[in-house]
Amino acid sequence: MSSPGGLKRGIRFRDLALFYVVVSLGLRWSATAAAAGPSVLVIWIAALLCFFIPLAATVMELSERFPQEGGLYIWSREAFGDFAGFIAAWTYWMSNLPFFAGYFYFGAASVLYAFGSRAQALAANPLYFISFSVLSLTLITLLNIRSAEAGKWLFNIGSLGSILPLSTVMVLAAVSWVRFGPAVRITPAGLIPHFSLGDAVFWSTICLAFTGIEAGSSMGDEIQNPRRTIPWAILVGGSILTFGYIGGTAALLVALPAQAMGGPDGFVNGIRQLTAHLGVPWLLVPIALLVGLNSIGGAAANFTSNSRLPFVVGIHRYLPAAFGTIHARYRTPWVSIVVLGVLGIAVSVLSQAGTSVRGAYDVLVSMTVLSTLLPFLFIFGAMIRLQSRPLPPGARRVLGGKPVAILLGSLGLASTLATLALSLVPSVDEVNKSLAVAKVVGGMFVLVGAGVVVFIGALLKGRRVASAVPAD
Repeated sequence: MSSPGGLKRGIRFRDLALFYVVVSLGLRWSATAAAAGPSVLVIWIAALLCFFIPLAATVMELSERFPQEGGLYIWSREAFGDFAGFIAAWTYWMSNLPFFAGYFYFGAASVLYAFGSRAQALAANPLYFISFSVLSLTLITLLNIRSAEAGKWLFNIGSLGSILPLSTVMVLAAVSWVRFGPAVRITPAGLIPHFSLGDAVFWSTICLAFTGIEAGSSMGDEIQNPRRTIPWAILVGGSILTFGYIGGTAALLVALPAQAMGGPDGFVNGIRQLTAHLGVPWLLVPIALLVGLNSIGGAAANFTSNSRLPFVVGIHRYLPAAFGTIHARYRTPWVSIVVLGVLGIAVSVLSQAGTSVRGAYDVLVSMTVLSTLLPFLFIFGAMIRLQSRPLPPGARRVLGGKPVAILLGSLGLASTLATLALSLVPSVDEVNKSLAVAKVVGGMFVLVGAGVVVFIGALLKGRRVASAVPAD
């Protein structure tokens, strides 16, 4: 299968490994998980075994088979045809619009802690959060137009915004344990998960936290030696994020009571209490700034990879051909980048309209879960379906060959289906539960339906153009 030519291969192994860290290791998920109590450690391990490891193996093999630009779009298209490829790319692309805004709200709320109590007055100011989102996305868009090499520095630096704060939390938690004992006692009985319908959405976010490593493959033609670089970068980046999630959550459990975390500022608010308790309040300033940087870096990593999907779809003419345009000077898919930037800014502004900052944040998280996980049905399905094809020259299977690949794909598919079902369960605080479910399901029908309309329109246009060409 031919690849789009003219793109610059500027992403190296180090860049991609740090990309996987910043795109997957979300500090907000560690704080949200710790607020649920010790049993969340078992849930993390279950998500690791049932979702993340199958996903890592699937991305490794499919990237070996199809190392070019496009990632999950190419995998789904090769396995199930043009329509499946388009819908997988469409839903994945659209799911990142609320993701950007949610990440920026988390970062904006965290940064305020670096500037004292007076700055906290902005915590309920929608204009501040909108401004933070708009300025951040504008910067990310401009850097990506310049080159993937320019854009990659945001997620390279942003990865430090997750690694350094979590490492600091682990050290502070150890000191707190020695001096004061654990804030939450971890006992064998406390590790047993107790599922209830009220916890359903939370359980679904645990799998959501492990997504992201599939995104790097969207930049296949901009990665140096992708068949070699992607698997090793997944191993290194995946190890860091696994340790970060489980170790960071355990540290927060030891150091802080559950009520100290949650919401857009949950992580940094917990750090504020911990540093004050240990007599090192000055540590709050650099940690808050690093967390804000992490939110920008995480958004930048997702933006860089997701802006490549409509570029490849545009080449195949299922989006306007302009999406497949490469900038003459910078050798980047600049139209696709600009459109994603403009849409991301629009969603950031609209999501804040008519609601509080906390309300907007909760809505954005709920919007992200279902729409993000839907494309993983295509990813794991492609892993299973494509086992019937021989490997291209130079490509490698996962360890264990075809039987293990099918097993891992099936496990990932089952985990995704279960997570999607959990994400539909309304919270216990929801007054009208039937309406809440209808909104979520209706929103997904609108999202997928819009993609179907666009696809059919492109198909009909292509046929009209083909019929207008005179036969030889």
